[in-house]
Amino acid sequence: MAENAFPDDLRVAQVRLHQASSELAALCRTLSWSVDPMPGWEGEAHPHTGVVTGGRQDSPGWTGEQREAVERLRAECVALSLTVTTHPYWAGVEREKVVDERMRLKADTEPAAIPALNVDVAA
Repeated sequence: MAENAFPDDLRVAQVRLHQASSELAALCRTLSWSVDPMPGWEGEAHPHTGVVTGGRQDSPGWTGEQREAVERLRAECVALSLTVTTHPYWAGVEREKVVDERMRLKADTEPAAIPALNVDVAA
């Protein structure tokens, strides 16, 4: 079935799943480390170098809006995952080829790759 195009509704659901997953990841990167307010802790000094590693600052917790946004995006990702994986299209794919076709769908609908950062400059 690799030569057949995927149904439009399946492609649309997969594209939105990519988008919702990206939105959720981006949102989570902006949030504090703890959902609820929590005290932080100091890092530990390395015994030979004295470099302090680890530790966290106090977490103010997430606002109600932040919690709702995370919950909404997680629910959307789950619903879209179910839509994609239970789509009638898969019934017509040979069982041994379903994983390969699923990976092809993901690759065909994935947004364009973002160029890698110059890690020498970033470091």
